[in-house]
Amino acid sequence: MIENLAALRVFVRVARKRSFSAGARDMNLPQPTVSRMIAALEREIGTPLLTRTTRAVVLTDAGIEFLSRVESILAQLDEAEQAARGTHALRGVLRVGTSASFASRELLPALPVFRARHPQLSIELLVDDYRQDLVTENVDVAFRFGVLPNSSAMARRLAVWPCILVASPVYLAHRGMPATPADLGAHEVIVGPAPAGRTWTFTQGGKQVSVEVKGSLAVTNAEVGIQAALAGQGIVAAASHAFEPDLSEGRLIQLLPSWQMAMLELNAVFAAGKRARPAAKALADHIAGRLTT
Repeated sequence: MIENLAALRVFVRVARKRSFSAGARDMNLPQPTVSRMIAALEREIGTPLLTRTTRAVVLTDAGIEFLSRVESILAQLDEAEQAARGTHALRGVLRVGTSASFASRELLPALPVFRARHPQLSIELLVDDYRQDLVTENVDVAFRFGVLPNSSAMARRLAVWPCILVASPVYLAHRGMPATPADLGAHEVIVGPAPAGRTWTFTQGGKQVSVEVKGSLAVTNAEVGIQAALAGQGIVAAASHAFEPDLSEGRLIQLLPSWQMAMLELNAVFAAGKRARPAAKALADHIAGRLTT
């Protein structure tokens, strides 16, 4: 049994930062001390956990497996310590997966209040419009839009918004306002991650219409798509919530408001196979509270 929990915490920090020097700074320790602790840990286990390259520190296969298990154990120890002390203070590192758009427009503005309530909690944001693997990347909670695939992951629905189309006044002054979904064929569409693909479906009074859209600009990041629309590059689709306050302040205009597109869910997703951490649930509660006020 490994007795030195400090060495485990150092290993996790170095592995996640992919750097001995960055891990040492985070732990407020001299780098030689960190190197010695990792070396002693590897000797005790009997196998290398990390490999140094010219650019970064890379986990070995054994290190990947060890990291996944150690982080789960340390999280449980933190919870046990909090329970023994009779305190609800949140500690440790909370890893959060999010898209760039949700991070910039909702999550980051919500964090100051949350962090002030939990000053002993550190937060790592994994910002990517591609969905992270919660298990292999050890994500505690991910905020995701759209219908979730069938999986054993636990999820909590936080909000539901309609998907809408918008464009800037500059673009519409140049290209005109589409009156029906069919008119989109003559427009420049910014093809992005939502709705998926180049076929957009609309409903009105029980009638359903699907339209093949085209555009010379495609993005894999919803926030970049919104910024492109603000710059007059074309029409973009996303959850209505993503366009506030651009709509209310007139920087963007909603198109085809009498036609409905898909409803987009926002879910807080927790990794399967382990109990959701109190810090992850607390952040989901905090975000849900902001979205309902």
